[in-house]
Amino acid sequence: MHASQASSPPGGLALSTILWFWLPLAATWLMMSAEGPYVAAIIARMPEAAFNLAAYGVAFSLAWLVESPIMMLLTASNSLVRDRPSFVALRTFTYRLNAAVTAVMLIVILPPVFRFVTITLMGLPPEVGRLVHVATAILVPWPAAIGYRRFYQGILVRHGLARRVAYGTVLRLTGMSATAAALAFYSPLHGASIGAAALATGVVVEAIASRAMARRVVASLPDAAPGATALTQRSILRFYYPLALTSIISLVTGPLLTFFMGRSRHPIESLAVLPVVQSLVFLFRSGGVAFQEVGVALIGRSLEHRREIGRACRQLAAGASIALAVVLFTPLADAWLRQVSGLPRELAEFALLPARLLVLLPALEYWLSYQRSRFILTGQTRVITVATAIEVAGIALLLWICIGWLGMIGAVAGSVAQISGRLVSNLFLFGWPASAPSRTSGSVADR
Repeated sequence: MHASQASSPPGGLALSTILWFWLPLAATWLMMSAEGPYVAAIIARMPEAAFNLAAYGVAFSLAWLVESPIMMLLTASNSLVRDRPSFVALRTFTYRLNAAVTAVMLIVILPPVFRFVTITLMGLPPEVGRLVHVATAILVPWPAAIGYRRFYQGILVRHGLARRVAYGTVLRLTGMSATAAALAFYSPLHGASIGAAALATGVVVEAIASRAMARRVVASLPDAAPGATALTQRSILRFYYPLALTSIISLVTGPLLTFFMGRSRHPIESLAVLPVVQSLVFLFRSGGVAFQEVGVALIGRSLEHRREIGRACRQLAAGASIALAVVLFTPLADAWLRQVSGLPRELAEFALLPARLLVLLPALEYWLSYQRSRFILTGQTRVITVATAIEVAGIALLLWICIGWLGMIGAVAGSVAQISGRLVSNLFLFGWPASAPSRTSGSVADR
């Protein structure tokens, strides 16, 4: 449903309008959160599973790092594409950024560079390194395909067609499944290569589908939006590079947790439960990640719908954390940790406290996305980067204090650091004054 066509009270947006807009985006993030475990489960059932799982994980991490600068293209097109000139300008920027990340991927797979990264820096065994090299080469088109589809997905979201983004994700998972099954049964490829090929195929399918689904919207863009400032490559770069830095900086959190936990009390147990705890919490956080695009699309060019979006944010945030609490503070916790995640009893008991300490993280995710959307609409993207840097620095400082000074168990210290860092980041944005709305951005709610 187009947001402007939905029924809403005079002078405001109906909660039902906001929720119907948010739901397919939340479903998209929920489906994407299952992508990694799904591919890993396929590889785990193939020969030499341990080597191939390790190789797939390293290849995916390398591609994910290279891809990080283009992750915010959905937000950029959601915010900036208002007419034909702005579409052409941001499309040119997207193509250039995609070419840059593809060039980096090609440089990474050059044998001397790859050996330096994987053997010298990472210390991978040669047999794993060879598997990683092939898998990374297969993933060369992956970052650019993601950039391409996120550009068109942002246009769909801006025009109230978020449901089509979810359709694209379904096609992506279907393409992944078909590719993985066909290669597993009919090709001699190793598991890591099959996983990489499935990922790359799925994203290419989704990119093509996103372009097709956005065709009519693109054709209907006006020649010039009234009152819009012309977009130049320099103005787009000034708007976008803080968002790209935000993605890059946020990727540091994972290595930080791993580094400190490996030097803490009970390091093996902490590292073992970390992915299980993070995966569980992300199931309830994923809707909050999606809420950023809701805010960008619906708050309005003059922030006139900020109150309604804020009210919806509070309700969804409370619901997400309450739902997580129901799981973590009832017998459902043991069922999830032991039966679904497969942890033995001692590790399930070990994971319980770190998970419970993160019960407010879903609510903070919604609050952060809401606040980020306001600053994106006012063109203050640098503030978002500063807030992310403060969060990561706060996590590092607290890990050092909790583990180095207080001698806390690594998994517990990691949860304390994550929840505290996210809270500080939110408080920083809450205390920062928003400027006048940018004339280069807008909202589907205005239309």
